[in-house]
Amino acid sequence: MLMALFCRSIVSNFPLPRLPLQVVPLNTTPFPHCPSKSYQITALPLVLRCKTASFASLPSSPSSPPPPSSTMENPPEGYRRNVGICLMNPSNKKIFAASRLDIPSAWQMPQGGVDVNEDPTNAAIRELREETGVTSAEIVAEVPHWVTYDFPPDVREKLRHQWGSDWKGQAQKWFLFKFTGKDEEINLLGDGTEKAEFGEWSWISPEQVIELAVDFKKPVYREVLSVFSQHFQ
Repeated sequence: MLMALFCRSIVSNFPLPRLPLQVVPLNTTPFPHCPSKSYQITALPLVLRCKTASFASLPSSPSSPPPPSSTMENPPEGYRRNVGICLMNPSNKKIFAASRLDIPSAWQMPQGGVDVNEDPTNAAIRELREETGVTSAEIVAEVPHWVTYDFPPDVREKLRHQWGSDWKGQAQKWFLFKFTGKDEEINLLGDGTEKAEFGEWSWISPEQVIELAVDFKKPVYREVLSVFSQHFQ
């Protein structure tokens, strides 16, 4: 007890000095060369064909280079390389779809073949312009793997004569575009470089897109729209 009182007396008679606080200005950063924004879109993982998929951000301007092609798995053998475009109207969360001139009852989203040595991102931008005339759009996300569908026998035979190649079906890279222009920009004659493919167009819901598609494309549309579903909420 006496020893404790003695120690307490020493502490009270010789208080410890108070060290000054160090103030760090709010406008400084310990890593001045790190970008202040993150350009990667994150989302909850989605299971697709027993694979865990995640969204990846794509450049929204020509000055940003596309992601390296090495990040994309190769399409399966026997399938034609193709891109699909899901064009979303941000004001009502609906999707651009158009009826085919050759099959008026069949509605679809824009799609088209990938040229030799062409990057799928560039192919999607080109196909959107050629088929709809749209250039006011930004890529928001992509399906991170190739999605395939098989041609029915009659369609396969028709395309074999038309293309001069016998493909089992198409392997597609799908991209979600956000429309940033006005409806007056949409022109089904496209940019005039290719033959028109569509007769009518409309902004419709994801459910209507699937309902109006030809049967052999419905599974692809269900999968693609499930990946992009968070952007329509």
